[in-house]
Amino acid sequence: MSKRRVLLAAAVGVAIGYLAREQMNNYQKITPEKALNNAKEMFKRKGPISGSWIYMKPEEIEKNGLLYSAYRGGITRNIDGENKQYEFYVDVETGGIVETKEVA
Repeated sequence: MSKRRVLLAAAVGVAIGYLAREQMNNYQKITPEKALNNAKEMFKRKGPISGSWIYMKPEEIEKNGLLYSAYRGGITRNIDGENKQYEFYVDVETGGIVETKEVA
């Protein structure tokens, strides 16, 4: 009987742990590292990149009348022997790129 209780308690513990992890994944905001990786993947579609950075603290930005909490970062690309820098904003909630612009 004690083995049965131990197995039942272990099964219940695993189930609760799994459900808790799934709930945390649903409500967890994107990390700055993941935001940078998303942006790098988008820029890599148009060609290689030579450098990247991201601020770890989100900023409030307004785009098309909507207010976003977003990470600000940058990408450097070498195009025809010339370095071009781009700045981007990634939404903290969804990980989507809100805005990109070339830095002069």
